[in-house]
Amino acid sequence: MCHVAGTADRLCDLWTLVVQCDVTSPPTLESLLRARILVLDGAMGTQLQRLCLAEADFRGERFRRHSRDLYGDYDVLTLTRPDLVSRVHHEYLASGSDIIRTNTFSSTAVAQADFGLSPNAYELNLAGARLARAARDVWRARTPHQPRFVAGTMGPTNRSVSLPPGRDAIGIRGIPFGQLRDAYEEQVRGLVDGGCDLLLVETVFDLANAQAALAAMIEVCIAPPSRLPVLLSATVSDSSGRMLTGQTIEAFRTAVAQAQPLCVGLNCSPAVHTVRPHLEELARHADCFVSCHPSAGLPDVRGQYASQPVDFADALRDLASKGLVNIVGGCCGTTPAHITEVVEAVRDMPPRRLRTFDDQDGTADPTEQSG
Repeated sequence: MCHVAGTADRLCDLWTLVVQCDVTSPPTLESLLRARILVLDGAMGTQLQRLCLAEADFRGERFRRHSRDLYGDYDVLTLTRPDLVSRVHHEYLASGSDIIRTNTFSSTAVAQADFGLSPNAYELNLAGARLARAARDVWRARTPHQPRFVAGTMGPTNRSVSLPPGRDAIGIRGIPFGQLRDAYEEQVRGLVDGGCDLLLVETVFDLANAQAALAAMIEVCIAPPSRLPVLLSATVSDSSGRMLTGQTIEAFRTAVAQAQPLCVGLNCSPAVHTVRPHLEELARHADCFVSCHPSAGLPDVRGQYASQPVDFADALRDLASKGLVNIVGGCCGTTPAHITEVVEAVRDMPPRRLRTFDDQDGTADPTEQSG
């Protein structure tokens, strides 16, 4: 049980508070990560976009008279077309995914404000977690030899704490820390109440936003239910390895090291080769498991992604052969076909070896596998 007198403003103080919350992973998940490379699912939005849905699908009967257009709010389909969201979960589980993500990437009150659905944020996360959990339970029964897990997904929103109030940049608007923290807290409560096995803060482009997410977890972990393992995944916006708001992956790694999460990683890069040097640096120094779930290239004018399933899987297998990863999967543009190929590509590959006390000087080579 953690006891937090107040929310710290400094990033390192918040990481310390997270450690005090004793966020640890279930033995089954951690033991699997030590034994083999686990596979995360692919993109939810890509599958739903292929269905060419209309405004009426997003509204459903529930929001038939809603005052704003809902077209493009794929998270609301959790409430209005749960059959479609559930179908995607089952498709990824059938492809061999060990971990599936909830359809909640944009299910904070902050992100849903653009659609006028902020009051429904908790419900979106609760329902999203329950849908994924139901699919997970079906496949756990079908494949008892392969446990499946649900990751409650928390996206970065289209706001940035690092931007001064009233100053926008590249489609990102500024937001006060406390407002974002409160929105994340509501999201975490919904995901936890819905039965997620772990929490995934992904596509981190601003360390201050990640700080707000972790502060929210602190508030929720003060009370039951049990604390969940945490995964954090950043995204880089240029070849130098900097995030959108200018922080480096080294800064991300340093902050994460104090948090002691289950896993850290990189996602949403347009191609595996663009993220590889930054992943190598992360894998060289991280004291926890490492993940990578990149995008399938960049979309063309028709919204089609360049990286084909076999090519995508081969690129991830190459990362695995270098001992860089414990979890692999897909981001934008990836499909069940991509994940099927990834499962086969890494099936017999040993996972990245966790650093030991002797490795603490940073000289350990992540390609040196233990067996």
